[in-house]
Amino acid sequence: MRSCTTDCIEKPIRRCFESLGKFVGLHPWWFVVLPLVMSSGLGGGFYFLNELKSDDIVEQFTPKKGRAKMEKRFFQETFPQSDSQFSVIRLNTDGVFASLIFSSQSNILSVTALDEIIRVDEEIKRFNVIFDTNTFAFSDICANVNGTCNSNVILDIFGYNASNFSFVNITYPKYCRSEFNCVHLGNVISEVEVNQDGFVQNAKAMRLFYYLQENNTMTDAWLQKLVDVLSNVTTSNTEVSYFTSMSRQQEFEKSTRSVTQLFAITYFLAISFSIMSCLRFDNVRNKAWLASLGVFSTAQAVLSSFGLLLLLNVPFVITAASSPFLILGIGIDDMFIMISSWQRTNIQDSVPNRMADTYREAAISITITTLTDVLAFYLSFSNPFGSVQSFCLYAGTAVLFCYFYNITFFGACLALNGRRESANKHWLTCMKVPEEAPSGRSKAYNLCCVGGSYNRNTGTEEEHPMTLFFRKCYGPFLTTSWCKAFVVLIYFIYIGVSIYGCLQLKEGIDLKNLALDDSYIIQYYDAENAYFRYYGPNVMLAINGTFPYWEESERNQLETCIERFLELDFVNSSTSWLHAFERYGVGRNISSEATFKTHLHEFLEPNPMLKQDVNITDDNITASRLFLQTIVQNATEKTVLNSLRETAEICPYPLLVYHPSFIYHDQYTVIGQVTLQTIAVSTAVMLFIALMLIPHPLCALWVAFAIASVILGVTGFMALLNISLDSISMINLVISIGFSVDFSAHISYTFVSSTKTDVNERVVEALAHLGYPILQGALSTVVGVVVLSASSSYIFRTLFTIVLLVVTFGLLHGIAFIPVFLTFCGFCHKLLKH
Repeated sequence: MRSCTTDCIEKPIRRCFESLGKFVGLHPWWFVVLPLVMSSGLGGGFYFLNELKSDDIVEQFTPKKGRAKMEKRFFQETFPQSDSQFSVIRLNTDGVFASLIFSSQSNILSVTALDEIIRVDEEIKRFNVIFDTNTFAFSDICANVNGTCNSNVILDIFGYNASNFSFVNITYPKYCRSEFNCVHLGNVISEVEVNQDGFVQNAKAMRLFYYLQENNTMTDAWLQKLVDVLSNVTTSNTEVSYFTSMSRQQEFEKSTRSVTQLFAITYFLAISFSIMSCLRFDNVRNKAWLASLGVFSTAQAVLSSFGLLLLLNVPFVITAASSPFLILGIGIDDMFIMISSWQRTNIQDSVPNRMADTYREAAISITITTLTDVLAFYLSFSNPFGSVQSFCLYAGTAVLFCYFYNITFFGACLALNGRRESANKHWLTCMKVPEEAPSGRSKAYNLCCVGGSYNRNTGTEEEHPMTLFFRKCYGPFLTTSWCKAFVVLIYFIYIGVSIYGCLQLKEGIDLKNLALDDSYIIQYYDAENAYFRYYGPNVMLAINGTFPYWEESERNQLETCIERFLELDFVNSSTSWLHAFERYGVGRNISSEATFKTHLHEFLEPNPMLKQDVNITDDNITASRLFLQTIVQNATEKTVLNSLRETAEICPYPLLVYHPSFIYHDQYTVIGQVTLQTIAVSTAVMLFIALMLIPHPLCALWVAFAIASVILGVTGFMALLNISLDSISMINLVISIGFSVDFSAHISYTFVSSTKTDVNERVVEALAHLGYPILQGALSTVVGVVVLSASSSYIFRTLFTIVLLVVTFGLLHGIAFIPVFLTFCGFCHKLLKH
């Protein structure tokens, strides 16, 4: 069995840490002062924080090299937007706009409701804004058509007079004023009822748009004033919700500010928890100050890591703001491991020797978990989402600094505390106190002024009650046959529920989740989802390259391709300049190139809108586009996007499909694959590290097993809690990789390192040594993020929920599942001798 061990790497590392521990014990003040100077210097990087904040939603929460971003460039270059002929369906971007949704439980088209809508519309167009000493109104910056502001078609239809509605016959969803002037009303009014003649009688909601000129510096000021005006508008017959093109970004940026006030609460809770966990009634062995310094060490790590990256001009995204909460838990976990190892050293030894024993015992364990955490984060830096990259880089660097400060600064504090203990000095006053109470002294004196007792048989500190519980109660109970059977049953139930949850998992981020709960845009998104979910975007379909439009056979072949799109369940209709031109060409000769182009110029000249759909360069049609109206009520964004692209690819002509929303939808096409790839690569690397540092390959496999098991559980229960797989939850799955290693690696390493021969005894010993520190670490992690549960931001609440799942399942694996499974491995015994 000796040949199965891999301690040829682990042993030299242990010896190095043993020497380091002794050196820290001999020169503790060096390792106190130097880290303090280092963290103070690196902390200067926070000066650049504001200028390095990068919270652009498109840049950070969509794939960096998404296909739609490349398609956007093609459409912008090939079909540039006309400043004088504005068209919503021809926008290559989201545009600059404001949108209002009016809803009514009765009829939004009633005279009273329409009067209210028209009143609000007039108020919007009437107010003035002052910008750089200039006063302007909507009419000065509106997107226009032939010199007139682009207006709301539904209000135009009845002439901005509510009483006229009963005299106008409106067809739905398409309404045509003339052969070449048809508009789609599906995204303007909803839940429509029509009479037997097909004319609209009533509806439940109406949406108005106010589009502004792009690249106009005054638009932001007008949109901000609009939000202020609408926040004070009162309506009695309708409910109104509103949104602007800058609202999503503005409300998203508020999320960062909303969480900063929680930092102080978190560190107060962490310090309180650490002190409570390390309290002893013994006035010498009490480690309250040591616990506080452990939290301070973690704060130094966050200060140093963030400062360093900011000095290196690394962008700071909102997702990185959640990492300090997580790092706090990781740092405290390592602190508990080191304190636990210190308490098992011989009190009668010198401080340098005790430090050597502590480092030999604890350093490998925390090195394994640090390596796995850091690599899990750094390997995920290849992720195509900027928000994930930023979090992983900041979190991974913070974990690295956390490790560095734990073995230097906190180790030095441990040595200084050891000097105090060896002199039998009081933890608070640092005055020397008697080890045993003098006769005749009061109980108060004995409680406050006596300390320094230890186990005379072992030479170590008296066991903590929780350590005693794991040794005397929990460990023996867990290793009974019937308890093992029960644990295995619970595990299979856990796996079954997790697999079921994974099958329910949804993909992609809901953009409203980027705003705070009390944001005005939440109401707008809810109204949009309730009333305007049926009709989807008007998708552009471009024919890229020269095409013989004048040949009827080629046009028929192209028409076959278009028919394939129309056969898709979610495509409702198409609008094409070519179809309109063919109707125009009836009775005219358009069968030759020359006559086709001649009549095309005649046709396009009086139709400037359609002229934007044909790119004519050097009298050649280099590209053209048509439009597909989609219905997405029963189709997911991923299905729509993939089906449209696949249909375009099977046509014999180079076709491209595009809509500005596809930039957001691109996440659906990559997020599942990227997540699986990240998990697979990270797990493989974690396994390699475990094989190198845990001195038995078969036991190291249990660590890899724990990773897969915890990730499966977190993913499944995440889905059951209605959390989708998006760039935010993907971050937390990366966390799962590191944390699942943390808990199982500690137990596996201690189990393998035990000199006992019976597997049950080895499990009991592992639980006695690390059961309580693992429990402390789990609870400290929860304490580190628990305040996020009160956050009004979905991003931070999701972090809390998933970290809670990770910690819960990781703890279950660390102190229940893995210990029981290790007892089934009789081959993993008596591998090391110390």
